[in-house]
Amino acid sequence: MSRPFKIPQSVLVVIHTPDLDVLLINRTDLPGHWQSVTGSKDHEDESFEQTAVREVREETGIDCAAGRLTDWALENVYDIYPHYLHRYAPGVTRNREHVFGLCVPAGTPVTLNPREHTAWQWLPYRQAADTCFSPSNAEAILMLPEFVA
Repeated sequence: MSRPFKIPQSVLVVIHTPDLDVLLINRTDLPGHWQSVTGSKDHEDESFEQTAVREVREETGIDCAAGRLTDWALENVYDIYPHYLHRYAPGVTRNREHVFGLCVPAGTPVTLNPREHTAWQWLPYRQAADTCFSPSNAEAILMLPEFVA
């Protein structure tokens, strides 16, 4: 049975502490590629908030009820990396990404999904921005102080 095509609508969730330490997770399919939580909608009717809550739980084991999920009302539109295009319907080349922040207490436990990520780390936000591979992810992390002020 073939998998359905991915929906080109996703979320980026910057998980952070009140002191602006940011959680980054390392991808299994691209070792050394650190990022915040990301993920596509499972179905067209799934809201971006529902997607964010689900992806945070699936990728980190963190329940969004443990913190405060904030819709940053930002969206990025970008070209899908060529090595991922096969996951999308023919002709789909761009993705729309909705940005959220999730403030959690320092010391919040992280339990990774080993199929998706191999390691995690908390870093001060500027260092986290320098570490992640995605320009839109880095830009969102650098905006963090604006959203917690």
